[in-house]
Amino acid sequence: METASQHFDPRTFSIKLWPPSGSTRLMLVERMTKNLSTESIFSRKYGLLSKEEASENAKRIEDACFAAANEHFNKEPDGDGSSAVQLYAKETSKLMLEVLKRGPRPKEDGEVTVVGESRPLGKTVFDISGGRRAFIDAEEARELLSPLTEKGDLYTKICFSNRSFGIDAATVAEPILTSLKKQLKEVDLSDIVAGRPEDEALEVMRIFSLALEGCVLRYLNLSDNALGEKGVRAFGALLKSQNSLEELYLMNDGISEEAAKALNELVPSTEKIKILHFHNNMTGDEGADAISQILKRSPALEDFRCSSTRVGSEGGIALSEALEACTHLKKLDLRDNIFGVDAGIALSKTIGKLVGLTEVYLSYLNLEDQGAIAIADALKQSAPSLDVLEIAGNEITAKAAPALAECVVSKQFLRKLNLSENELKDEGAVLIGKALEGHTQLKELDLNTNMIRRVGARCLVQAVSSKPDFVLLNINGNAISEEGIDELKEILKASNKSVGVLGPLDENDPEGEGEEEGEEEAEGEEGTAGDEGELESKLQELKV
Repeated sequence: METASQHFDPRTFSIKLWPPSGSTRLMLVERMTKNLSTESIFSRKYGLLSKEEASENAKRIEDACFAAANEHFNKEPDGDGSSAVQLYAKETSKLMLEVLKRGPRPKEDGEVTVVGESRPLGKTVFDISGGRRAFIDAEEARELLSPLTEKGDLYTKICFSNRSFGIDAATVAEPILTSLKKQLKEVDLSDIVAGRPEDEALEVMRIFSLALEGCVLRYLNLSDNALGEKGVRAFGALLKSQNSLEELYLMNDGISEEAAKALNELVPSTEKIKILHFHNNMTGDEGADAISQILKRSPALEDFRCSSTRVGSEGGIALSEALEACTHLKKLDLRDNIFGVDAGIALSKTIGKLVGLTEVYLSYLNLEDQGAIAIADALKQSAPSLDVLEIAGNEITAKAAPALAECVVSKQFLRKLNLSENELKDEGAVLIGKALEGHTQLKELDLNTNMIRRVGARCLVQAVSSKPDFVLLNINGNAISEEGIDELKEILKASNKSVGVLGPLDENDPEGEGEEEGEEEAEGEEGTAGDEGELESKLQELKV
């Protein structure tokens, strides 16, 4: 048993859609080249690009879009890369359309030159975030930002992240940014004052804010700047001038109650916002109430993240009720807060109305059985396209398992289900396993640390063993006997699945019996095998 798992690296089996392989990138360039050089309605109107011209542009488009998507992925390393892939595809399509509409450009002698030779597509994104994290002075800023001063550039996105600007460096950047403000669409100023004294940091923020005031931005990232209320107000001129924002990121920014109120005051229009992230702040209940006012003005919101923000029951109820206005919501992440049962019930009432949800992250919210059942019942009636459900660490017992199982049965597009760190035991595991039998798209299932023994584990393995794309069943931290683990491996081998699908089992306790359950059943000399046999006979007739 130990040999199969001792060298296992759990990351080997996690699903990572980003970055794409070299062959995938090359294939994309080839497809773009073909599309750009094939006759179409655009070529008839604007002219047809030669294969050489199309190839050159395709390479530049792919390079620029890969850089932008890779930067996006690095900002959210805990994700699976799907949002980076979407950005990669979206940006390549957009830039291809620009090339097609621009058409081939004639040389002076009448020949056609490569599109973008004088205005290279690679210059649509300016990014200095790579390399070591460091302070920069005025001289370094002048050198780093010099490409932005070149005439005829096409920069629409700038990223200054990972470089700490002092006042002298910000003063160098100010006129450059001012000259670009009419063309900029995306601005990333995350982590730009690290290690600076508060007064200097606030002045740098004000300089950037005034320089960019009036930009018509669709994307703004101010994360990792320890803003607090003073920082939010230092960016006031920039925030007040934004009426077309589609994405706003304020993660790890010390967004307190006062800072949240300042945001509600300073952001004038959120009607177009699709992505709003407040991860890892100190918002609390009062701050959540201020954020809820922003939500009520955000009817187009598709992705809301308010995880690890110290929000309790009152704030959770306020957010839940405000989310009713966000009828286009697809992704909801409220992990690691202190909602409790009442906020869970309030959230369930809203979730029942959000039919477009595809990803729901509700782990570590103290939902308990009552809150979990309410949410499961609500999801059962909505979100038909749900593909990710995480509800780990909520003190959920086998009592809530029937409701969860009914919810799972109705979600045939599920590819990831996380119920870890609960108390479902074998009874709950069997119900979940049976509920997943017909889910052909499932890739990951996590029920680690759930007091599961051999019977429940076997049912879970049987449920996933026939799924073609399944990659990881995490049942670590349970109490599965050595014989039980051997049986699980045999089931996988018989289904032509790698035993690696089981993931690590280093925290499994073969001698354990599931804490309280084990203590109650420890009397007598029949041992684990007898207990499991009795339990299995009781569970055989269970149906979902």
